[in-house]
Amino acid sequence: MSSSDIFIGETIGTAILILLGGGVCAAVTLKASKARNAGWLAITFGWGFAVLTAVYTSAPLSGAHLNPAVTLALAIKDDGIPWSDVPTYVAGQMVGAMVGAALVWVTYYGQFHAHLTDKEIVGGPGAQATTAKAVEAQEKGAGPVLGVFSTGPEIRVAWQNVATEVIGTIVLVLAVLTQGLNAAGDGLGILGGLITALVVVSIGLSLGGPTGYAINPARDLGPRIVHALLPLPNKGGSDWGYAWVPVVGPLVGAAIAAGIYNVAFV
Repeated sequence: MSSSDIFIGETIGTAILILLGGGVCAAVTLKASKARNAGWLAITFGWGFAVLTAVYTSAPLSGAHLNPAVTLALAIKDDGIPWSDVPTYVAGQMVGAMVGAALVWVTYYGQFHAHLTDKEIVGGPGAQATTAKAVEAQEKGAGPVLGVFSTGPEIRVAWQNVATEVIGTIVLVLAVLTQGLNAAGDGLGILGGLITALVVVSIGLSLGGPTGYAINPARDLGPRIVHALLPLPNKGGSDWGYAWVPVVGPLVGAAIAAGIYNVAFV
């Protein structure tokens, strides 16, 4: 694969991943959405199908890593990708994540405006009520729609939040390395894309409750940057104090998983 194929494939694939994954979060969260309050099952399956669609779209070009943690693991893996390709993969993933987040905003533009100008959501003079959760989130620096873009903990305990991301990423990366790779061993295969999508659903259902299961630094950091830049009214903060957790946790988990694979499976 050429550098241009890697960059274009990862950009397109990650943009689709975030468009569909962030899109289901917007659909469930925003007040004027037809899918509002559809719940955690909708989110977990929405992200699983997002992974499936993104993998099948980008695999012919880049091998569909779509995640710096997967790229890191494949670089550490014996006979994996060259380290020189890692920056190209990560650059495409970050650009794609930001493009996907911006497309979520375009798709739900009217719903974002209606949600963020509703007094019951953002509070202020004349508000009838403001949900305790929205107030709590804003006090911690996370605006009322940040969850559409990025993850955040239900209980903010740094070591536990990091550990949750590490554990979830270990499960993801071990599944990719043992079952998901194509014949060349440098990305996801056709059957591997389906397996990985189902694993993502499982992680969301079983391990996603504490932190929202980023398990992907680009998935969290790229949209968080977009949230900070978008002209959303009353959007609140982007919770930069937490932003390191969904970056460090998945990278540590990926390195551990690759080490386990090299010792136990090779």
